[in-house]
Amino acid sequence: MTLPLVLFDVNETLSDMGRMTQHFEEIGAPPQLAGLWFASVLRDGFALTAAGQNPSFRDIAAGALRVVLADQVLNRDGDAAVEHVLTALQNLPAHPDVHDGVHDLSGAGFDIAALTNGAATTAVGLLERTGLRSSFTAVLSVEDAPRWKPSPEAYAYALSALGREAGDVVLVAVHPWDIDGAARAGLRTAWLNRSGVPYPPVMMRPDHEVSTIGGLPGVLLGESAARQLPDPGPGETDRGPAS
Repeated sequence: MTLPLVLFDVNETLSDMGRMTQHFEEIGAPPQLAGLWFASVLRDGFALTAAGQNPSFRDIAAGALRVVLADQVLNRDGDAAVEHVLTALQNLPAHPDVHDGVHDLSGAGFDIAALTNGAATTAVGLLERTGLRSSFTAVLSVEDAPRWKPSPEAYAYALSALGREAGDVVLVAVHPWDIDGAARAGLRTAWLNRSGVPYPPVMMRPDHEVSTIGGLPGVLLGESAARQLPDPGPGETDRGPAS
């Protein structure tokens, strides 16, 4: 049975971004600013990507930090506050389901890789701290691609780097925008829905939905087995926008 390569997103999918609230508190900022800041990072990165640019994640993150912290009374100067938060971002822990879930995937025979909009060094550091680096055949960053995810060029870069066809790769992410972008690029997709929220109806539906990474081996093995069977013809699952 031929198994697909499992391609993980990194920020929030593997790393626990919820820990950033405490690091905002450490600089004297309201913890809720952490969510606003990261949403601003994605907004600005996506906007520049749409304009044909390939911005540095760190530059976008630092700039967004200076904006959200501009009217805050902090316990250190602005440069020190920005550096504190960015250092914390580079040293986040993984979600509790990551270690065992990735080991189960590897043990089941899946090749595993990562594709991040952040820096490859940050992703590698996360995997090394979690003891999982050896389970990943590649850790890729859009720093080496023409555009950020969810642009088609980002996924095309990953497929070229991995030497895989789109249909032989399953993108796993918590972000519906990443699932949508990967699906439109022809990849298979698995939405990691840890919070139990509804999927946005305007986006391409995932092929699978799991609540933890531990649920992936079963559904992907089942899919792979089913794909070895003769084509059933009419009635194949529609992957269009959810209704």
